[in-house]
Amino acid sequence: MISIYMTQDGRLREREDIVPGAWVDLCAPTEEEIVRVSHELRLDPAAIRAALDEEERSRIEQEDDYLLVLVDTPSVEVQAQRGFVYTTLPFGIILTQDNIVTVCLRESALAQAMTESPMKSFSTKKKNRMTLQMLYRNATLFLFYLREVEKASNRVENELHNSMRNKELIQMLGLEKSLVYFSTSLKGNELVLEKMLRMDFVKNFPDDTELLEDVIIENKQAIEMANIYRDILSGTMDAFASVISNNLNIVMKVLASVTIILTIPTIVFGLWGVNVPVPFENSAAGFWLVIGIAVLCTATSILLMVKKKWL
Repeated sequence: MISIYMTQDGRLREREDIVPGAWVDLCAPTEEEIVRVSHELRLDPAAIRAALDEEERSRIEQEDDYLLVLVDTPSVEVQAQRGFVYTTLPFGIILTQDNIVTVCLRESALAQAMTESPMKSFSTKKKNRMTLQMLYRNATLFLFYLREVEKASNRVENELHNSMRNKELIQMLGLEKSLVYFSTSLKGNELVLEKMLRMDFVKNFPDDTELLEDVIIENKQAIEMANIYRDILSGTMDAFASVISNNLNIVMKVLASVTIILTIPTIVFGLWGVNVPVPFENSAAGFWLVIGIAVLCTATSILLMVKKKWL
């Protein structure tokens, strides 16, 4: 899908044609849309396709006709067992001579945030500053989703206190996996931002340099948060794994003790059930005497297990 926007009278308006100063947003574009944009903007189609590869790493490329800034942006997926799973997607920002082009494999929260609530002094004609504003919004989105991951982990942890089910453990594993994605992507974005800080189109404008420094600070904060949450979640997973293992040991110990207790009467009754002369066989109270011996042996074994804290 292709969407074309342009700021007019301080508002972001959608257009049908590509004109100088417009923002071209490509979301899962078809081959026809890629050809159209590359033809009208005289752009290499490979630059557009770069952001459509899920495994593409964050980088920045300077060519004669365009500048490609490729970063990772947070995304949310819904899975049956794990609930919400947070991951990242490549997000390409291409600066041509007169336009800015954004490309993403799926609908991204970054493009949606820019179209629904544009920042102050947001203008599609100022493509360099708009790029920095997108990067700043991307960093704040990482912070937002990291807080959502923290809330989700606290909720799942509370559920685990009440019920040690596989469902909660799988959700915790999914959240830990999401934090690994976030941490890796943020570190890749950090390299791109630091490289941009040394480029002329930023250094020549003090306001843009200050904005990019703010982006780097937000990105570093997101990296620290991701590392902290990942360590906490990893420690929580280890703790619950130990609790589950300990609970299993307790259950097995109780079952073994009960088995021993039930075995003692069986042994006593088995001894008096053999086909040979046994004590009390001619006594009218022999049955009750055997029962008494079995009860006495069982009670003795229970007292010994309680003393040894096996029960």
